[in-house]
Amino acid sequence: MSYGLCIALLQLLIACGAASDDAATSEQSGSVENGTDTAEIVEADLLVVAFGDSLYAGYGLDQNEGFAPELERALQTAGKDVRVHNAGVSGDTTAAGLRRIDFVLDSLPRKPDLFILGLGGNDVLRGLKPSETRANMEAMVKKLKDRDIPIMLTGMLAPPNLGKEFSDEFNIVFPAMAQKYDTALYPFFMDGLVGKADLLLDDGLHPSAAGIDLIVEKITPTVLSALPGDEAAGG
Repeated sequence: MSYGLCIALLQLLIACGAASDDAATSEQSGSVENGTDTAEIVEADLLVVAFGDSLYAGYGLDQNEGFAPELERALQTAGKDVRVHNAGVSGDTTAAGLRRIDFVLDSLPRKPDLFILGLGGNDVLRGLKPSETRANMEAMVKKLKDRDIPIMLTGMLAPPNLGKEFSDEFNIVFPAMAQKYDTALYPFFMDGLVGKADLLLDDGLHPSAAGIDLIVEKITPTVLSALPGDEAAGG
C-alpha cells in the first residue's frame, strides 16, 4: 500500500469521526441522517438494516443518494421486494453503536431479514485499542445472534502508518468475527474509492453520489447472497 493511500485512509478515518454534537443526540433519539421512513418498511417482504457511521448515514448527500436508498434500489432491481432502513449515525464508534443497537432494533416494526453492520473507523481515530473494537463488535454480533437476525459485516482497515502491530490487530477484527460467528463479510467498505477524487465529495474524504454507486455495485452481490433464500446468489 502506497504512502499516499495510507494518508488517504487516515484522512478517511478522521472524517468518519468528525461528528457534531447532533450525533450524540441522534444516538439517544434513534434519529439518523437520511433515514428511511419506517412506515414504508412494513410494506416490503424483506427488511434490511444498514447500521454504521457517516459512510452509511449518507454524509453530504441528498436523501436519496446515500448508501441505504441506493442499496435498496439495487436490490429492487435484482428482483427483491425490500426496504433498506438507514441506521447510520455520523461519528459513531463501535462503543456508541453498542449503546444504541437495542434501541434501533426495538424501534423497528419487525425483525430484520438482514442486519448490515459497519463500524470501526472512528475507533482508530480515537486511538481505541483493537481489543476494545473487537469486544464491542462481538457484543453487537451476539445481540443480533440472540435475536436470530442474519448479519453481514462490512470491514474497515487501519492505515499502516499507525504501526504494523496495531494494523495487524485491527484488520483481523472483522474477518475473525465473520469466521467465529459464521456471518457474511464484505472486507472493506471503501474498496475502490480511496484516493479517487472523482468518487469523493469536495472534502476528499466521504463518498460522492458516484462513489456510493460504486460501493453499491460492488457490495450488492454479497448482500444478495446474505439474504434469506439467496445463499447461492452473488459472491
